[in-house]
Amino acid sequence: MEYTINIKGRLMDLSTPQVMGILNVTPDSFYSGSRKQTEMEIAQRANQIIEEGGSIIDVGAFSTRPGADEVSEEEEGRRLKFALDIVRREQPDAAVSVDTYRPTLARKCIEEWGADIINDVSEGGITGIANVPLEQRQEEYPEMFRVVGELKVPYILMSVQPTLETMMKGFAREVQQLRNLGAKDIILDPGFGFGKNLIQNYQIYNEMEKLNVMELPVLVGISRKSMIYKLLGGDPTTSLNGTSVLDTIALMKGASILRVHDVKEAAEAVKIIEAMKEGRT
Repeated sequence: MEYTINIKGRLMDLSTPQVMGILNVTPDSFYSGSRKQTEMEIAQRANQIIEEGGSIIDVGAFSTRPGADEVSEEEEGRRLKFALDIVRREQPDAAVSVDTYRPTLARKCIEEWGADIINDVSEGGITGIANVPLEQRQEEYPEMFRVVGELKVPYILMSVQPTLETMMKGFAREVQQLRNLGAKDIILDPGFGFGKNLIQNYQIYNEMEKLNVMELPVLVGISRKSMIYKLLGGDPTTSLNGTSVLDTIALMKGASILRVHDVKEAAEAVKIIEAMKEGRT
């Protein structure tokens, strides 16, 4: 897709797909290999993401896996500030996204702690940890949308809908709400694993290219998720091959960003697909 996003005055070209590396400053994220809590671990992971071909570092401090412990807003904020300070010190030129559904923390991360992009797993407030509703959405616009509209930073809008039809209807409504509030760069995330069972995840994957009709970049995050090992057996530690297969399919269906634990492998998939498209060897 011919599309650029504005990262605080710098344009990121998404005509070549980008790789977003996951940096979780949590003790309980579903894939143990992604958990980084000490200053050294966070610094090493931030550098590894860039060295292996990533262009975006996604920092999260609240596990959204089913059964994860609740984390207070104060604790999530403490973790995010600690990590973002280190990431910015180590990689001052990298694009940094913050994985949070809390509007107040999203604002602080952008305005005070150095983040560039808001990555919201709640579809503006529909759901949070383990699909627990956060609000009744009685107001016309969710608070997170208001924050995005004011800050005018790139925003990843993730769907928790179980079918492609309901997803696209929701996206159409929410994108218009965001535009009404002044939002500029909106990235769509189908939300694999959120509000969907195994069959629904693969049904949406099969038709994912239909999202391109919305003329917005699509982010795919399926790295080592249960939709892989529930189908193939094993667990997150054995799911790298399945991840690479699904990442490659996502690129062929038009994905602009891959959110992954394994940056090197995803970057290689991008390189292969781009070479195929251009007829190079």
